[in-house]
Amino acid sequence: MSRVNGARRDGATGSPTLDEVARVAGVSRATASRAINGGQRVSPRAQSSVDAAVRTLGYVPNPAARSLVTRRTDSIAVVVPEPDDRVFSDPFFAGTLRGVTRVLSDRDIQLVLLLARPGASTARTLRYLTNRHVDGALVVSHHRDDGLAEALSRIDLPCVFGGRPWSAGDRVAYVDVDNTAGERIATEVLVERGCRRIGTIAGPGDMTAAADRLDGWRQAMAAAGMADDAVVHGDFTEAGGQRAAEELMATHPDLDGIVVASDLMALGALRVLAALGRRVPDDVAVIGFDDTGVAERTTPPLTTVRQPVEEMAERATRLLLEQVDGHTGSHAMRVIIPPLLVRRDSA
Repeated sequence: MSRVNGARRDGATGSPTLDEVARVAGVSRATASRAINGGQRVSPRAQSSVDAAVRTLGYVPNPAARSLVTRRTDSIAVVVPEPDDRVFSDPFFAGTLRGVTRVLSDRDIQLVLLLARPGASTARTLRYLTNRHVDGALVVSHHRDDGLAEALSRIDLPCVFGGRPWSAGDRVAYVDVDNTAGERIATEVLVERGCRRIGTIAGPGDMTAAADRLDGWRQAMAAAGMADDAVVHGDFTEAGGQRAAEELMATHPDLDGIVVASDLMALGALRVLAALGRRVPDDVAVIGFDDTGVAERTTPPLTTVRQPVEEMAERATRLLLEQVDGHTGSHAMRVIIPPLLVRRDSA
């Protein structure tokens, strides 16, 4: 009953059925189902017979049946609690998706992108995850009030965060760069350069990356005996950096150094400094954070702290797949990557 040019030799019409596979293989229907869909309790001989019958008949397994046997959807979600325009304009997210898909390319696993904007969208995303439409979730750009860390730990869905979560840190795995050390190093560079008045454009106060980077700046300022009052918060976007820089320079016109919590915000800050006639780095030295491609194209090229986004996404995805496959212990894994200063012309 093999197929020639899409037709079965036995003269029957339609797609081959599981019953036919079982009959050709000489096994029960239940055994054929377990062998095809990855279940257990199948002898090597029966597995071989079923595999041969599948090839002979050209049988295509039913994904729903496979899911019932394995309790797997063969998909994982990348959850981004951010507005659409930011996701598609910030190179951080493109780098994250490249890292995830690079790992998934070796596995027959579908990537599902969930944009969980605040409000109804977040609630809908949580319902989707709670109903186990995916085998696990990778959360990036986490905010304090989105409730994702607590919800995912409560429903026991395999998950990994790209960045330290605000809460449930003892129950949720995450991969992060050492943001505090990175911003401390950046500030120390300006201190060593001889800057006497150093301000910062910090990120959103409801994100751990921003909080940790601000803490690193404050640590370095305290060690240098400098005042740490020149702080304005942005939103990790170019426009937000521009608005923050305008406020910062209006309030503290004597600044000769600025540490910026992201390269996109630093790009906005450089535009403001140019409009004010302040030369970089002669009048004001500037350092960013990320090194995801923007820093090489600014004028002047931006000194920055490298956050290896693609490497972090790859490691987070591997951690998630280990959870999905049941290869992890009871303790949440935490991977902290050391920061690297990349020197260019802006400092």
